[in-house]
Amino acid sequence: MKILSVAPALVLLTVPAFAQVPHVNLAPGLPSKTPEEKEQDAIKDQAYRESLKKIPDAKTSSDPWAAVRNNEAPKAAAPAKPKTKTGSSTAGNSSVR
Repeated sequence: MKILSVAPALVLLTVPAFAQVPHVNLAPGLPSKTPEEKEQDAIKDQAYRESLKKIPDAKTSSDPWAAVRNNEAPKAAAPAKPKTKTGSSTAGNSSVR
């Protein structure tokens, strides 16, 4: 009875391994392109490259929030005042003698 339950499990585990190794050549001899087809492909490729050169560069901002956001630069923070020490021993602490 155990053999009947183990056999399907082994089959399910080994089937994906067989799927990774192709045993059948589906394309035994693909015909290569004729010189005319190669020339047509080259012409199409050249036309494609030329059409890409005709596309203008994007000079406008693509920021959708430009109208909402404030365009002014943030103001520089005021310089911080130097802090003085308070409670220092040099300030004339009279309690220590």
